[in-house]
Amino acid sequence: MNHFFRSKFAVLLFCAALSALYAGQTRVWSQGDFTDFQKGVLKNLSLRSDGILTLAPRSNEFYDSSAMYLWGLARDSKGNLYAGGGTGAKLYRIAPDGKGKMLAELDALEIHAVALDSKDRIYVATAPDGKVYRVSSGGKPEVFYDPKSKYIWALAFDRQDNLFVATGDPGEIHRVAPDGTGKVFFRSEETHVRSLALDAQGNLIAGTDPGGLVLRISPAGEGFVLYQMSKPEVTAVALAPDGSIYAASVGSRQTGAPPPPAPAPAPPPPQITVSAGGIQVAPRQAAPSSLLRSAPVPVTGGSEVYRIASDGEPHRMWGNSQDVVYAIAFDAAGRALLGTGNKGNIYRIESPTTYTALLTVPATQVTAFQSGADGRLYAAAGNVGKIYEIDATPESQGTIESDLFDAGLFTRWGRLSFDAKTNGAQISIQTRSGNLDQPQKNWSPWSAPISDPKGSAITSPPARFLQWKATLTASSGSSPELDSVDVAYLPKNVEPRVEKIEITPANYKFPPPSGFSAPSTLNLPALSLNNRQSARGESNAPAEIPSTSTPAMQYAKGWIGARWVAGDPNGDSLIFILEIRGINESEWKPLKDKLTEKYYSWDSTAFPDGQYVLRITASDAPSNPPDQALTGHLISEPFLIDNTPPKITALTAARNGTKLEIHWHAADALSNLTMAEYSLDGGDWTAAAPNGGISDSPELDYSLTVDAPPGEHTIAVRVEDAYDNQSVEKTVLK
Repeated sequence: MNHFFRSKFAVLLFCAALSALYAGQTRVWSQGDFTDFQKGVLKNLSLRSDGILTLAPRSNEFYDSSAMYLWGLARDSKGNLYAGGGTGAKLYRIAPDGKGKMLAELDALEIHAVALDSKDRIYVATAPDGKVYRVSSGGKPEVFYDPKSKYIWALAFDRQDNLFVATGDPGEIHRVAPDGTGKVFFRSEETHVRSLALDAQGNLIAGTDPGGLVLRISPAGEGFVLYQMSKPEVTAVALAPDGSIYAASVGSRQTGAPPPPAPAPAPPPPQITVSAGGIQVAPRQAAPSSLLRSAPVPVTGGSEVYRIASDGEPHRMWGNSQDVVYAIAFDAAGRALLGTGNKGNIYRIESPTTYTALLTVPATQVTAFQSGADGRLYAAAGNVGKIYEIDATPESQGTIESDLFDAGLFTRWGRLSFDAKTNGAQISIQTRSGNLDQPQKNWSPWSAPISDPKGSAITSPPARFLQWKATLTASSGSSPELDSVDVAYLPKNVEPRVEKIEITPANYKFPPPSGFSAPSTLNLPALSLNNRQSARGESNAPAEIPSTSTPAMQYAKGWIGARWVAGDPNGDSLIFILEIRGINESEWKPLKDKLTEKYYSWDSTAFPDGQYVLRITASDAPSNPPDQALTGHLISEPFLIDNTPPKITALTAARNGTKLEIHWHAADALSNLTMAEYSLDGGDWTAAAPNGGISDSPELDYSLTVDAPPGEHTIAVRVEDAYDNQSVEKTVLK
């Protein structure tokens, strides 16, 4: 539920159990999990993975570049920001007050990396046909270095102002001296070196694609694989203040032969930004790096983030099957911040088991981070290309509108209470209700706020749906913490429904509840509402009633039974009353009372032959006070009780040479004859067909001829009707 298992949780479980047993009693709608709150609409709030809501860091739109995407972000010693993106290789300079302009436009499609040396000189990498440009303070660009590679993914400066250039196709790292002379410093066996950072010892930390390698490369150019990620593309690496390495990878590894290239436009290049000092940042565009496009495309497989300790031990810190990590930075407390897409989420890693969905920016992707003064953080975005300023102080106020609660029935609302730490701040919760599953129109207005965690009675009118809205308000820079919200409610009791009755085959019965079984059994298919028989009753079908399975039936002459489908919209426990009457009778006779099973068998020999109907009444009395219990019933289709055997008349036998000619007539008052047999002189019973060959009537004639030697013979015949009733007659021929 959240970070604790305490008495309240036990009480809620107990209440839930009671609700199942006594559905007429008060129930509780409780929201306290991450998934509960995630379904709501959050504004200016952060949500921790253990279900704690707090005010989000204050954020605002700092600059709108009018570009579709910004890939690179860097900051000089005077506080000016430099951002580059696409489409169109435009470089922007933004002053500390947020006023900016386009500084330069290069002869390329996009800018994918921005970096500054110790003298605040500006360097940008372009694509395709990647080149590194140096841009003067006046905005004049000149080619600084050409690695002769198709892609440039990342730029980073060491303390001597040597520039390291990460390339793709092939995957290399070039070292370029301040005078612009450079050469290959490290040649990997990967297609792309996708991300780059420098540690305090001057080692390069690089991430690759498609092997998903995190490499440490010494100042001498010697490489060592620190870890191989399970996902193929390492889109971001960053050095934490404690010296550990954070690495993010995305995508899914292909199995078998790769598919042929698609004719569709190429996937996007990763965004790249490396800050010049301060926070260690390694932002990247998370997308397949083999081809270029001006906008990211969805990456399947999600993301994972690992922390590699200073001793080299890796720990998985975070993973998400949907969000894709584009950038990593660190806050003042050294906690990792993740910029993701494609919902513009920023996450903060608290521990290997806990994280916080810190805030969501209006753009689709958070593509780059850059640290600023006074603990501020700048986030560049894609779709659209804006820069957001994130403050360390919390928002003054934030809200969450909960997911809609559907009680299923017309419902009275009880008390709303919540569990929270106010920390000297304030939390208030309002409710509204309605009978439409969309709250925009024709709902009640928001109620007066409830500020006491112990709760208060909900004043929203009774209805089927309910929604609450919590408002968190800061005080002296302190944020309250909302843990859970509980709503008591009581649905109006609705009568139970008996939806279908099926009369079972004659001469079979259900076993007693003890589970006794007999050798001769009959298994019935599950009884459901499909192909329902017509029936007469005073109930409307509930929205959904499950099928009813019953135990195997045992053969028992003279027994008959019924089974039925029944349910209660409130989920109440039910008991059943069975009554029977002949179709020409007016009074119901009790058959069984207080039955809990949805099937019953009885001895039909106690009833005269004829047609009957069964009435089954369902009562929710076990779950409701006596004065509030309700019933519903259904009457079955007519069914036949037939325990009288057919009659055999006109049985005769005559000799015709060596053969006997036998004739008889059989008739049943209520059902068709199904079988006839004869036996000669006590021999085995042999089947006999009626005249015409088909047993399709309650009255049939039979004729047969059998071989018989001279002398006296005894002929016995028997017939059986559809209800297993038999009669036997015999005659003696001398």
